[in-house]
Amino acid sequence: MTDDLCSCDATDLAARIRRRELSAREVVQAHLDRIAQVNPVINAIVTLDAEGALAAAAAADEHLARGGEPGPLHGLPIAFKDTHLTRGMRTTHGSPLHATDVPDRDELLVERIQAAGAIRIGKTNVPEFAAGSHTYNPVFGTTRNPYDPTRSAGGSSGGAAAALAAGLQALADGSDMGGSLRNPASFCNVVGLRPTPGRVPTETGGNLWDTLAVAGPMGRTVADTALLLSVMAGPDPRSPISLDEPGSAFRTVRERDLTGLRVAWAPDLGGRVPVDPEVLAVLEPQLAVFERLGCRIEEACPELDAAEDVFRTLRAHEFALGLGETLDASPGALKSSIVWNVEEGRRLTGPDVARATAAHSRLHLAAVDFFSRYDILLAPVSQVVPFDAELECPQIIAGQPQHTYLDWMRSAYFVSVLGAPALSVPAGFTPGGLPVGVQIVGAPRAERTVLEVGAAYEAATGHRRRRQPVLAAPPVG
Repeated sequence: MTDDLCSCDATDLAARIRRRELSAREVVQAHLDRIAQVNPVINAIVTLDAEGALAAAAAADEHLARGGEPGPLHGLPIAFKDTHLTRGMRTTHGSPLHATDVPDRDELLVERIQAAGAIRIGKTNVPEFAAGSHTYNPVFGTTRNPYDPTRSAGGSSGGAAAALAAGLQALADGSDMGGSLRNPASFCNVVGLRPTPGRVPTETGGNLWDTLAVAGPMGRTVADTALLLSVMAGPDPRSPISLDEPGSAFRTVRERDLTGLRVAWAPDLGGRVPVDPEVLAVLEPQLAVFERLGCRIEEACPELDAAEDVFRTLRAHEFALGLGETLDASPGALKSSIVWNVEEGRRLTGPDVARATAAHSRLHLAAVDFFSRYDILLAPVSQVVPFDAELECPQIIAGQPQHTYLDWMRSAYFVSVLGAPALSVPAGFTPGGLPVGVQIVGAPRAERTVLEVGAAYEAATGHRRRRQPVLAAPPVG
């Protein structure tokens, strides 16, 4: 019963709870049992409130018994990313500086998800201050991949993706600057959507005008991911870039007829990034799936020549803004890669930032032009397969050295600067059983297109159904 409920699609689980075939208490208890069994191996959920979750589930059942209207996520268990503020539950950012912080409010996306009926069970692990795409920190240790616990689960939403893949929660929230929703989704065989900036409004952080960092949904299926997006999305006056379209527009997303769809395939983003041959060996055969679905495919890539400078400059600027004071106050308390990124930001001049901002605008306009000729772009999510969990990051890709903790994430962060929605969907496995995702990118604000294409591809392949029991692993640390 526990395994059945914990592997059930969130859309089906929510429907069964609404029909009162299942109680929220049964669903939450099943997930708590699964957490007790599996979480000691993968270390995905780092704060757990079983008592509070069961009390909230009982209240949800009583609400339904009294004839109350259930929200779209009624009774579904979720653990929030440990960078998102949760009232009465610690939010550590994976840093010893905040290890005991307990916010007195929920941030907007947490508020919306709980208002839709989801049951908060805890928090998911993150890298220190969400920096980097491998989830480890000095407070809670390393999150491990459910398909091979010696491997990384990705990051920075690595705890979220691993918890989804292992059946510890029904849905997951996350955030993405350089791939933090997409890389872990690819590594853990789940779905992650980086939305158009403003689609999911946020009201935290030092720069509310920032378009590099976005919040978004994760699920085990495209439909589950769309369901969570429908709750997270929608305008809010506290976000100056929020889009007006209501989130309910995404409540139901199904596969579409792909006949005649114009598809660009960019296996190495126009020769700009090295890609592990293991990744391409999984992805290249997937083109035949899109062809069978009626797509017209040609190799093409958007203009990305300035993407490296734009992303690195604007990211460093944001790090200096967001963590500069922390570095000054506690110079020995931050990992070296964060210190490097802050110092890079502090070396920037006004003209440096102005140049990057202007180039960012040109990249966006070039993307709009590109997507007037192609409906979607297909590309690798990650340039590598899940790597050794004891490493901070890959050192070499296809024979090319990677010099910083960011280098290996280019296939994701080059897309970030386009201002376009990007969906990571399970695309298959290496011979050794490691998951690989395909990145489906659409025109700015075209979330529905990428979700519908993703749903059609998902239905044609079934890669997401391959689940592997978590095996014994070395001690987490």
